[in-house]
Amino acid sequence: MDSEFEERALSLDGLKRLVFRYFEQSLVVILVASLLLIHWVVDYKVAFLSFYYLPVIVAGFFVGKRTAVWSAVFVVALVLFFQAVRGLEGPEGLYPEVLFTLVPWGGFLILTGYVVGSLAEERLERLNDLRQAYLAMLELLAFQLEASEQEGVRGHSHRVAALAGRLAEELGLDEAEVANVRVAALLHEIGPENPRLLKLLAQFPGGVRQLPVAGSLKGATKILGEYGRYYEFVGEEWPIDRLALTKGTKILAVADAYETLQIPSSQRPALSPWRALEEIEAGAGRTFASDVVKVLKRVVSPVGRPESGAVRPR
Repeated sequence: MDSEFEERALSLDGLKRLVFRYFEQSLVVILVASLLLIHWVVDYKVAFLSFYYLPVIVAGFFVGKRTAVWSAVFVVALVLFFQAVRGLEGPEGLYPEVLFTLVPWGGFLILTGYVVGSLAEERLERLNDLRQAYLAMLELLAFQLEASEQEGVRGHSHRVAALAGRLAEELGLDEAEVANVRVAALLHEIGPENPRLLKLLAQFPGGVRQLPVAGSLKGATKILGEYGRYYEFVGEEWPIDRLALTKGTKILAVADAYETLQIPSSQRPALSPWRALEEIEAGAGRTFASDVVKVLKRVVSPVGRPESGAVRPR
């Protein structure tokens, strides 16, 4: 039952990502289809012109000022074209009586797209500034909590977060999802319920719940919950590519493993970057998601990789 629910949630996330990716193309199709429908079905066409405020407002809110204004201009041009060729409610042509109705309507429609788009872009810019500020705060807190660790481990969460964020961007995740992956990576060692972290956050005026970071802590909880049981599931019998885990969890697993392999442990010495990459590649499709491993090969630095034909040290 849980796996069925997770698969349904993943399909919904994929559908949402697809809608946002092709939002502009979908908007154009909707506008043209609605204009044709209104022209052929509705008798009082001019009264229905106010309908176009809704898609223009939606365009301004979701994709910004530029798209909203061009959508409004496109709609106005189509309406004027239909009036010139077929007529909306009377004879065709752009005579003064019709222009006195259509020009103010078109002007307000374009102005609406400009105003809503400008406000949405300003809101998004402030939100991004706020997100970057609390991510930087979390990075500092994580680094401070790791300061007591041994030299090789110190800064590990920061390095994992930087790599995981880049992998998430390369894989096409939206800004909110990238932020959730970075927060989960920063907290994957210490955990969001770590008493030392909560004690530091509690010193913020108003408490932890008043922090902007609280939203991303909630968003990263699912990733951290899945990652906590990650190695209980994946393997030969349950290849990772067949498991319905979130993309953020798969990204965190690859980034954490790549950075961890470069830290010495009691069982093995530290691996070079190219050797760590080879270990990750060996587990692609089973322990690590294939698409994430492909992106890792693209983004990690090739420094330290031996030249082709060179003898590798044993």
